[in-house]
Amino acid sequence: MAQRHVVVLGSGGSGLTAAVAAHDSGARVSVFEKHHQIGGTTAWSGGLVWIPNNHHEQALGVADSREEALTYLMALSNDMIDPSLAEAFLDAGPVMVRYLEDNTPVRFRPIPGFPDYHAEHPGGKPDGGRALDCPLYPFTELGDWADRITRSPYFQDPRISICDTPLGQVEPRPFDFEEIARRGEADERGNGQALIGRLMRACLERGIEPRTSCRALELLTEDGRVAGVRIETPEGEITERADAVILATGGFEWNEDFKRAFLRGPMTHPVSIATNTGDGLKMAMKAGAMLGNMREAWWMPVVEVPTEEVSTGLSLVAGQRSLPRSIMVNRKAQRFVNEATNYNAFGPAFHEQDANAFDYRNLPCWLIFDQGYVDLYGFGMMGGVPGEPPPQWVTRAPTLAALAERIGVEAGALEATVQRWNQQVAAGRDEDFGRGEAAHDIWWGDAARRGGPEATLGPLDRGPYFAVEIKSGALGTKGGPRVDQNANVLDLDGQPIPGLYAAGNVMSSPLGMTYGGPGGTISCALVFGFLAGWDAGGQPLLPLREAAAP
Repeated sequence: MAQRHVVVLGSGGSGLTAAVAAHDSGARVSVFEKHHQIGGTTAWSGGLVWIPNNHHEQALGVADSREEALTYLMALSNDMIDPSLAEAFLDAGPVMVRYLEDNTPVRFRPIPGFPDYHAEHPGGKPDGGRALDCPLYPFTELGDWADRITRSPYFQDPRISICDTPLGQVEPRPFDFEEIARRGEADERGNGQALIGRLMRACLERGIEPRTSCRALELLTEDGRVAGVRIETPEGEITERADAVILATGGFEWNEDFKRAFLRGPMTHPVSIATNTGDGLKMAMKAGAMLGNMREAWWMPVVEVPTEEVSTGLSLVAGQRSLPRSIMVNRKAQRFVNEATNYNAFGPAFHEQDANAFDYRNLPCWLIFDQGYVDLYGFGMMGGVPGEPPPQWVTRAPTLAALAERIGVEAGALEATVQRWNQQVAAGRDEDFGRGEAAHDIWWGDAARRGGPEATLGPLDRGPYFAVEIKSGALGTKGGPRVDQNANVLDLDGQPIPGLYAAGNVMSSPLGMTYGGPGGTISCALVFGFLAGWDAGGQPLLPLREAAAP
């Protein structure tokens, strides 16, 4: 039998994992990347993966099971999760972790204590275990490819990983500046850089070298199956014939027409790589794919910042809003959400409609904090220095009334909101939104106060006061062609389209509208890339699943 040829479109986490799996399944693999660098949005990320029932949990003494994890996901479903895809994700995830560790340079390590994002739901893990990250990787081992991996604008110091920060530590420890300097000498990188670097090394060891600046234009079909793809390259247009094509092209968050057509509410500030314009979605639709989960994204609150601070002009607003002495208010100067909730949960809050005004109730909105916040935490969006004044672009005023005037809300309403908040803080309980009651809130708050709700509850009572407007952003969209348990794209009748696969943000997410825990986005990308690669190469994953069952 002739060796199969598999074409992978995209070089993020899903694409590189698919390439490794397809090669190890026996196929000849070609990878094409639209951007001039590789890594996609995965390379810009924190690099975590959320894999329930992984073998590293046992080393932490965490009891987990497929049944618990499935219970957890379905408890969050709101009837948006296909149980068969949830099962495929949960079955293949632990297999993928073990396989990559046994057969590639990819390594994972657990983050003790890091809780699931909705850990109080049935099957959730408030004490963590399911979140894994990649240890730092020396990019000197990548040769010329080290400079061809896109660098993150959000995690600007690649030498620092999540595990070096209080967010990745049960007991925060002093920062080791000598170790950080040593890493720089060896060009050791963490977070998404480490994950992509390790996957890229795995590809290079297999003779797979992505071709960059190559945009896929159209799928080729013959006799009802996908038989290749037409690609625009720097040297001109080519036709690449293949036995299978794996779409790993990312979401459509940079395509205004698609966003307007599909998303359930505004997403004005995507924080992904700008080449995610829905190319894979368009090709899948033309091939007759059934779509799913199109209204959803991996939502993320963001703030506009000067480009000299962050090259994209945007910064993620994650842990900053979980810290004490801060709240968020809408145009009526009212709180509208548990500010410490996970970032994905802000999507519904931003999209809540005011039926009378026929507008979005909670946009615009602002993060409000006081001098006490600055003294404790600073306010550099990438990690503040305690006591250091916020940058000049942050709105400030000596009183709450003056701050209200500057941001355009009613002064009395803001004062009343802060007064109520301070009263609830004094009582030790947020009666309005339950902030500080969830394991997630406490973990993401002040690590020095992690024992209870005081990790996130704190008064606003020391002027001057500060405000930054928060925008509706996203890490990427999560709707696209529906797939089966092997990541094979399905047609309008629910039947597989022979030769066509999808993985990552280009596909209909197996997690529906929710976000299970830290690394949920990348875990779906890697797992379904893994499934797609094995099946496209001619060896469905089922035998491996049985061999690697815990």
